[in-house]
Amino acid sequence: MATRNRSKEIVEELLKKAGVAINGTNPWDIQIKDDRLYGRILTQGSLGLGEAYMDGWWDAERLDQFIDRVISAGLANEIRKDLGTILKIAIAVLTNRQSKRRSFIVGQEHYDLGNDLYENMLDKRLVYTCAYWKDVTTLDEAQEQKLDLVCKKLKLAPGMRVLDIGCGWGSFAKYAAETYGVSVVGITVSKEQVELAQENCKGLPVEIRLQDYRDLNEKFDCIVSLGMFEHVGYRNYREYFRVASRCLNDNGLFLLHTIGDNQSSVHGEPWTEKYIFPNGMLPSISQIGKAIESQFVMEDMHNFGAYYDKTLMAWYENFERHWEKLEKKYGERFFRMWKYYLLSFAGSFRSRNIQLWQIVLSKKGIPGGYESIR
Repeated sequence: MATRNRSKEIVEELLKKAGVAINGTNPWDIQIKDDRLYGRILTQGSLGLGEAYMDGWWDAERLDQFIDRVISAGLANEIRKDLGTILKIAIAVLTNRQSKRRSFIVGQEHYDLGNDLYENMLDKRLVYTCAYWKDVTTLDEAQEQKLDLVCKKLKLAPGMRVLDIGCGWGSFAKYAAETYGVSVVGITVSKEQVELAQENCKGLPVEIRLQDYRDLNEKFDCIVSLGMFEHVGYRNYREYFRVASRCLNDNGLFLLHTIGDNQSSVHGEPWTEKYIFPNGMLPSISQIGKAIESQFVMEDMHNFGAYYDKTLMAWYENFERHWEKLEKKYGERFFRMWKYYLLSFAGSFRSRNIQLWQIVLSKKGIPGGYESIR
């Protein structure tokens, strides 16, 4: 009991630094349902916090605000890494967790959860990446505007052949083919995405493949990758860009759209990697920069990570509003897990702890320079 009381005191002091009270009245205050939570946080860090939420040990009226405050106050740096996390870091250093043999795991465990889940959460085009909210108010408008922004940055023109690495349910391929008159080859590691993307793009010059990016060896006028680089892994960054360079025509453009971390790391956040994106990790600016050396010229970099907060909140609102349709199939524990995923990421982006970058690359530099588009 004395140990538990001491753990409570430590956690309470930490939370005070973030302006969070235990069982307080503010929407961001944490409501404790099981006193074992304190020890779990101190011994297991972010993994223990997330698992305890799934187990119903704590709640917060505004989970997104709670996470924003905790991250902004730097509390994660004050809790030591547990043994499990240390072992995962060691494994990440010693092995390639994102090898070709393992590349389809995230497709099976995340993207193949069920198209019904994503159809009830995303916009009408099924865009599962950050929306572009400049001067628009709805998720549908913001996602269509993002797709158009990408097309303009790539300077798409009729007749071009485009590669989409990590094509999802075909949202970009369909939009680019219909609006800009290009043909698209889209690849994904998700069988469910392939099936629905092929249906969504029926009748268009779009080919959807179940394929690992490392197996690509053909030429394209432009390449785009929206929200896939987070699955590549630091050991493969150099190879990823080598493949892109091999497949891109000399005068073509490559647009990389990825979530990024402010610090370099060799592993993913423990709870997210275990429950949401297996083998995933976020790149840093320096890791991307090192990987593109002698292969690409960085023509443009655009950070609109603050828009991901708004996107995630819109996804959560859709998910919660349609939960009645999904509840029987997925269950209450999944609801808490998915809620924690969406709202904790919203809080992370709000705190500016993680970013969203759109990077335009060319192989030899654009003669006269590249005109940035916003």
